[in-house]
Amino acid sequence: MEYKVIDADNYERVIDHLRGNFFADEPLNRAAGLCQQGGGNNELEHHSLATLQDQLSLMAVDERDGSETYGQIAGVILNGVLLPGDTEQALDKLQYSSDINYKKIFELLYRHGLKVDLFARYNVDRIFDVRILSVDSRYRGQGIAKELVRRAEQVARQFGYHLLKADATGIFSQKILRSQGFEPFSEQLYAKYTNDEGQILLPVEAPHIKLQLLIKKLKYDNDKQNPSEIAQ
Repeated sequence: MEYKVIDADNYERVIDHLRGNFFADEPLNRAAGLCQQGGGNNELEHHSLATLQDQLSLMAVDERDGSETYGQIAGVILNGVLLPGDTEQALDKLQYSSDINYKKIFELLYRHGLKVDLFARYNVDRIFDVRILSVDSRYRGQGIAKELVRRAEQVARQFGYHLLKADATGIFSQKILRSQGFEPFSEQLYAKYTNDEGQILLPVEAPHIKLQLLIKKLKYDNDKQNPSEIAQ
């Protein structure tokens, strides 16, 4: 398996991978009925492309000689830059979306993220935001997701980030992230995410029971220096 940074030439291939794997299978997307298997969603694809343009994302490609799946994308991890005010702006912009199901999902993610100011809490001016972790069903169980997370941390270190964040919506991504040193910071039980009438807004199927915001702090050999200078 070869791991590489996702460049613009591969953006459409990555979107195709997400259509066939992540978009329909992700617990919140499934609960909201956002996508059908193999299908897309304009808002979700725009969100993914915007993240790819930060040029921090990685893919695992099957390059086994003689393999029937040679050259196929086995998995991806989409990482973006999160700056102060970004989540507030995204929430404001979300109100203009015509996709009710997309709004329902991202209102949960954005509002949960705004419950605490991670920038002030950890004294950082940018956060390495792990947004999507996806592995093709044909390649699951081979440790690809863990390796993608491990390599994402290497990218974060290369660019001098001090804090990684992930909104993990399912039990499997939560387990993988914790195995790589991420720690739960806050959580929201889906059964308690309700409207004014007490109706559950996103009836997520078991075994997925909660959204977890996980973080990982990065330390450098000499934190007195600017970490971006160390990376150079």
